[in-house]
Parts: sequence; structure tokens; C-alpha cells
Amino acid sequence: MEQPITLKNNGQINIVLNNETKKERVYTTSIPRPVKRPIVNHEPLLEIEREMSGLVGMDELKKMIKEIYAWLYINKKREESGLKAEKQAMHMMFKGNPGTGKTTVARLLGKLFLNMNVLSKGHLIEAERADLVGEYIGHTAQKTRDLVKKALGGILFIDEAYSLARGGEKDFGKEAIDTLVKHMEDANDKFVLILAGYPREMENFLSLNPGLRSRFPFIFDFPDYDVNELMDIADRMMDDRQYQFSGDAYKKLKEHFMDVKYNQTPLDFSNGRYVRNILERSIRAQSMRLLEEANYGKEQLITLKSSDIRL
Repeated sequence: MEQPITLKNNGQINIVLNNETKKERVYTTSIPRPVKRPIVNHEPLLEIEREMSGLVGMDELKKMIKEIYAWLYINKKREESGLKAEKQAMHMMFKGNPGTGKTTVARLLGKLFLNMNVLSKGHLIEAERADLVGEYIGHTAQKTRDLVKKALGGILFIDEAYSLARGGEKDFGKEAIDTLVKHMEDANDKFVLILAGYPREMENFLSLNPGLRSRFPFIFDFPDYDVNELMDIADRMMDDRQYQFSGDAYKKLKEHFMDVKYNQTPLDFSNGRYVRNILERSIRAQSMRLLEEANYGKEQLITLKSSDIRL
């Protein structure tokens, strides 16, 4: 007859027989317990990686942003352990032609720095020369101070920053630079300054102001897109708008990009913006064609033909 058993907390196994309990044998049982491991939540990094995965190219830039996150995270861990945590300014320079994603990346960095408690607001203030340079002595300093005040807790993004040095020693742009440098020192941990512009002009700007380079520990290059990346951008823009290319339209656009990149790059070539402008012109041309054809089937509504592509 099968004998019922009971397991007591002390690990002894007792056999119950004829309403009497007799101790037959003792086992030392080891009940496995789950090992407690610290849960590391890298959601700020995962969030920016998700958003940057939607951007074409930028592999080196994505790697650099991950390094910035890692440095910030480890510094916080060092502080929690009572160790010295290195303090470093987060001011940056972005070198790249128009349409290479500089403003988009600046916005994403604002979100990352907000989530990492580096910045209190994470907002982006965009500015150019006219927003900083005044018309008389003292006016420029006040305009620049007002902009910095708006940017506190976030990022001040100045495009075509080299234009501040174009007028020479007597130009008020120099006053704007001097005021910015002062606030970079006085409010170093309260805002992030990003100067952006064309690569060649930015290098020249740094050579004219040798003290500036050392104040920007992060200098990012935003390279122009190659032909395949331009087509990738076009495909994503078309998907977002619920359009598609016909085979001939796709071929025509790609051949145009190859010609632009390898034979006759226009002075105003603007990468992603250049692609967007072509698509917007082409969609308008398709609308005119469909209106004349009075053909409004779903396939016709979403397809751009070769004759629609406006280069």
C-alpha cells in the first residue's frame, strides 16, 4: 500500500502509517532560489536607438551617441559608489551639408539628455546669425543673452555658425561669439550649445577662433548620402505618404541621383531635402495626370510613373 508522505520545513521526510507518524529517514533538501540580479534599465538609450534606426546611414554617429550614453551612465554609477565622477561639457559641433539630419539629431539628443537628467527640459532652440547679431554696440550681447536664457535646460542650436565671424574684427558677430563663450563657462551644466554648418566653412571658422575648438569636446561629421542611401530615403518618404514607384520611375530617379553624385553635383544640393523636393514636385505632377485621365483607381492613386518624376 502506497504510503503518504509529508515534507516539513526542516527538510525531514515523515511517513504517516496507521495514524501514527514514524520518522524513517532524513533528507537535507536544497530548494533552489532565484538569484537576484540588478535590473538595468537602459530605456533612454533604447529609445534614441529606436528613433535613430529610422534615419538612413549615420552609422558612425549612432556609435558616438551610444558612447556618450555609456559615459553618462557609468559616471552616475561612479557617483552612486562614492567615486569621483568626471565633469565634462556637452557642447558640440555638427559639420555637414544641408539635409544630412543635423537638426533631427539635435532634437534626439535633447530627449536623451532630458531622460539622463543632464538637461531639465530637453527642448531645442534654433537660431541663426540674425537672431544673435544686433545693429549697434551692446545690442548683440543682449540678443545673445536672451537666446541663451530661452535655451536654459535645453539645447541652443545655431546653424551656419561660421557666419558670426564673416565680418571681421569690427563686426558685431564677434560680440555674439564672445557672449556665447562666456555663457558656455558660466552656465556650462545648464544648457548645451551646438554650432552647425557646412564642413569647410566650419573648419575655417575654427581656425579663425582657435580657442573655440577646445570648448567643443564633441565634433560630429554628417556626410552626404550616397546613391543607395538617397534611394532609401526616397522609398521611406514614399511609404510614409502611401505612394510607390513604378519600375521605370524608380530607375529614372536612381539614374538621376547617380548623375548628380558623380557628374554634376549642384551647388545647392541638399541631400534629404533634395529628395523631398523631387518627390513633392512629382506627386503634384501625378495629380495633374490623374485629373486629366480621370482615372482614380487605388493602384493609380498610389503609383508614380516615369513621366511624373520631376527632376
